[in-house]
Amino acid sequence: MPTEERLVELEIRIAHQDKAISDLDEVVRAFARKVEAIEEQLRALQRATGDVGPVGPANEPPPHY
Repeated sequence: MPTEERLVELEIRIAHQDKAISDLDEVVRAFARKVEAIEEQLRALQRATGDVGPVGPANEPPPHY
């Protein structure tokens, strides 16, 4: 394969990889934004409920015992 064809092939591969990296970067950023929003909602719920403690009957074994 001549050198010029190899260079063109490499440039095409790099262009595709750059696009894939850019697309993946956007997915990661969107995911991070969603995680941050969920964490803020969790903190708000924790502030609203205070220290409720365990939910359900205390000191009772589960029904399968």
